[in-house]
Amino acid sequence: MNKANPSELRHDVLWGQLHALSVIAQLGSFTKAAQRLGLSKAAVSQRISELERAMGQSLVSRTTRSVRLSQAGQDLVDATEASFTQITRALSASRDAVGQARGLLRVTAPVALGRQHVAPCLSAFFKLYPQIRIELDLSDRLVPLAQEGFDLAIRHCSAPPDSHVAVKLCASRAILVASPDYLQARGEPGHPDDLAEHACLPYLRPGPAVWLFEQASGKEPQRLRIPVQGPLRASNSEILRDAALDDLGLALLPDFSAAPALRSGALLEVLPQWRPVGFFGDSVYAVYPWNNQVPRPLKLLLEHLRKSFAKGFLPKA
Repeated sequence: MNKANPSELRHDVLWGQLHALSVIAQLGSFTKAAQRLGLSKAAVSQRISELERAMGQSLVSRTTRSVRLSQAGQDLVDATEASFTQITRALSASRDAVGQARGLLRVTAPVALGRQHVAPCLSAFFKLYPQIRIELDLSDRLVPLAQEGFDLAIRHCSAPPDSHVAVKLCASRAILVASPDYLQARGEPGHPDDLAEHACLPYLRPGPAVWLFEQASGKEPQRLRIPVQGPLRASNSEILRDAALDDLGLALLPDFSAAPALRSGALLEVLPQWRPVGFFGDSVYAVYPWNNQVPRPLKLLLEHLRKSFAKGFLPKA
């Protein structure tokens, strides 16, 4: 590329191009950068081309599968990223100081938990803060937040990542359930070993289906590893819950999927003296990248989620 004359560099024009480069460096994708910036992919590509012409060198290496910054591009991002972060924080603080909170939040959550509990609580949030917008992505994949441009993740787990800030929303537990009609027809198991004689509805994971149960007895809890099988395995707790409601067998479910049917009596807890362990998370967390100045819209959403999830899903066992 031809070197640009420094006197021809319009710094005020290049701010947008430099910001686009920093977002591409963070997300590793023109498409994701375009989503974050609210621009078309072509517009982002044009900004980078303009910046490369102004700098007189290639800043981004594009392939069909990936986007990488050249050394010059990375050096430029390293030199300007802190300034853009400071500007963004200053603008957010100034805007939040007056008027209603506003802005876009991108949130990711597991499919079943998101459908049943996260999405339903947002209506009340929008009534309180009509200027805040949310993009809710439901996926059971553990999404890397910064790389994919998410502000917040709802995680059902036992140990949140220590590289992020994790706010515990509530406790959670796994529960073994079956319909009254199934138990009347097949009998109720009195011990985990009895599950070998029952139709079971395991969550779909690699390898043979195995359920672990724990019972406190003496100094050390007794733990049993029980192979199970049945007519259906699925990777979604709502599907397994509905199969149990249709009398197909016993299902091991997270409490947030089982709770409504348990409260109505459509499903009953099985082997309540044994605790299923090691399968689903024991808490629900709100997780977000560390930031020494959390944007006000994110603070408000976190507080709303804490209130919405405060009671959990079922009484403690």
